[in-house]
Amino acid sequence: MEIDSIYEELGISRNVLDFGTKVEAELKTRFEEIDKNAEFNQMKVIKAMQDNRVSDIHFAATTGYGYNDLGRDTLEAVYASVFHTETALVRPNLISGTHALSVALSGNLRPGDELLSPAGKPYDTLEEVIGIRESVGSLKEYGVVYRQVDLLSDGTFDYDSIKKALNEKTRLVTIQRSKGYDTRPTFSVNQIGELIAFIKNLKPDVICMVDNCYGEFVERIEPSDVGADMIVGSLIKNPGGGLAPIGGYIAGRTDCIDRASYRLTAPGLGKEVGASLGLNQSFYQGLFLSPTVVSGALKGAVFAANVYERLGFSVVPDGNQSRHDIIQAITFGNPEGVIAFCQGIQAAAPVDSFVTPEPWDMPGYDAPVIMAAGAFVQGSSIELSADAPIKPPYAVYFQGGLTWYHAKLGILMSLQKLLDAGLIVL
Repeated sequence: MEIDSIYEELGISRNVLDFGTKVEAELKTRFEEIDKNAEFNQMKVIKAMQDNRVSDIHFAATTGYGYNDLGRDTLEAVYASVFHTETALVRPNLISGTHALSVALSGNLRPGDELLSPAGKPYDTLEEVIGIRESVGSLKEYGVVYRQVDLLSDGTFDYDSIKKALNEKTRLVTIQRSKGYDTRPTFSVNQIGELIAFIKNLKPDVICMVDNCYGEFVERIEPSDVGADMIVGSLIKNPGGGLAPIGGYIAGRTDCIDRASYRLTAPGLGKEVGASLGLNQSFYQGLFLSPTVVSGALKGAVFAANVYERLGFSVVPDGNQSRHDIIQAITFGNPEGVIAFCQGIQAAAPVDSFVTPEPWDMPGYDAPVIMAAGAFVQGSSIELSADAPIKPPYAVYFQGGLTWYHAKLGILMSLQKLLDAGLIVL
């Protein structure tokens, strides 16, 4: 059977496939660069596992309190080695990136402290954690003051305003690497390093925390390599490699991670407790696969950028810019385009391909949100997925794909849905 025939069976018309094939042919050099970075990061992960003498004994399950869980403790040592940090907290009961960030913030902030975001408003689900939007149990309720410095019009840091905002009460600075539901560029690790150096020069004792979600293994270095005191992420994004069914990590300075662990479990208990419940093998193997999985997602993002840019849509990053996370933003300017795109991504899924996603009032967001993800792990955004708030500028955020071929199918199917709806012309 010819390749065209199997795409046709999946619902991709000849003109959509030909359009995608032409774009793909122009990306050979970009894809080779992505593969080189993946090879580097793959060796980095393998070395961390070898240095920490990972063995099949580390895959054994523990229950109850989880005292002396050798697999859990070794996994955390592996993460610390990969990210070049003093220690790490890697747990299944960190249920999402938002939860991991909440634990890191709550563990390291005290009443009267000030939290500063020098990159503008954080991701929507953190607004209630912080208290930007009123919520029970927010940091604001516990007396933590929040301040933010908006980015300049070109999406870069406003260093003059950041300098003015730092004061004696500023305890922690949170830096969101990825764009969230915004169309700004994602920050490179070097940009983050420059910001951290600037802040530390003004206030050496401030804690610099980086929300690293969607950024792991995109570059050869991580924010922890350029001065971050804590980096935080989700295992159902990049570092879980599509195998982790749940979990999050916080890696960094020992004192910061200890305080986070006391918040996650209880004062006096910290990292000493927490059963792994048979999930360790998924965590180890997912981390092992992560660099390769991330490379497939990156290729899909680059492909999407070039496809939709050629059709005249605004995309961030654009088709030629360097990549610092796996997310591709595409602005349609109307809800119909966003919805058709997401329905195309869903139709390309191996799971729930027959489901039609629609916008709904999802907890933690201030507008209806549409989410497309026919995933093996619910909510896993390292798997092929797309989501968007249904509000101006009506931009969709595409990410993931455990393989490049699946990411490619997702973009072709999104094109097909938009073409069928009369929203684009090829």
